[in-house]
Amino acid sequence: MTRPRTVFAGTPEFARALLNALVDSGDTPVAVYTQPDRPAGRGKKLSASPVKEYALANSIPVMQPPRLRDAAVVAELRELQPDLMIVAAYGLLLPQSVLDVPAAGCLNVHASLLPRWRGAAPIQAAVLAGDEQTGVCLMAMEAGLDCGALYAHAATPIGAEETAGDLHDRLAALGGDLLVRHLDDIVNGSLEATPQDEALATYAAKIRTADAAMDWRKGATELQRLVRAYNPVPGAWFMLDGVRIKCWSARVAAAVDAPPGSVVAADQDGITVACGTDALTLLSLQRPGKRPVTGGEFATQFELAGRQL
Repeated sequence: MTRPRTVFAGTPEFARALLNALVDSGDTPVAVYTQPDRPAGRGKKLSASPVKEYALANSIPVMQPPRLRDAAVVAELRELQPDLMIVAAYGLLLPQSVLDVPAAGCLNVHASLLPRWRGAAPIQAAVLAGDEQTGVCLMAMEAGLDCGALYAHAATPIGAEETAGDLHDRLAALGGDLLVRHLDDIVNGSLEATPQDEALATYAAKIRTADAAMDWRKGATELQRLVRAYNPVPGAWFMLDGVRIKCWSARVAAAVDAPPGSVVAADQDGITVACGTDALTLLSLQRPGKRPVTGGEFATQFELAGRQL
């Protein structure tokens, strides 16, 4: 049986896991598209994306155009004669000229149960909103933001203590299985796509560092979800003595009679802060340039009891 000619477009670790699933299944793409190398780390040296690193290690040709609207880029893609272009967290918009090239179109692997959480950060949005479940969808791409018809989906519950990082890894594995299972049926046209219900659409905007600030006027449950949603990137944070402290883990505690932001306890069990509703015990904290420590260890480094954050 002749395998479909696929082109893969993706950049971060989520996409790398999907690419790995394709290769392991025997459907190695004829080429990989990923974003140009970016400066990273303290030395700001150019760094390859996880997808590029994987592709090079597996002898897959790598394309890194800074944009896809150039006629030469479209012509290069057309020369590959792809049956399908598989896109996952690529980071570049696909113009109609690119969408029209593959014989079976372009397929997006999206980490949410569309139409809920279209956009750049669906995993974090689901955790932040307190959703009980999320999943992965296979979507026929068209002009517009994650609005194409859906071929298939797989759902999974979100654990009460699960971080976005943990959920990311589970969804990447789930997406790889879903993609491999339905790839042939999508290419040969035997799997029909169902339009999304526009009335149910919600959006997950690109994450900013400011979004991860811990506002103690919010309820403790909301703040605990914020800590989970922004672990590992960018990390929930608050200010202490002019220094940004990151919080990696927290649990909701009983309500206390104190203004929001008041440190009501700082001991071996952690640092408990009054919130708009209930209180939050901080269990893992990190100062800039230091390793993460337990809340109990952090409490020995500062006089915190009674302070206002």
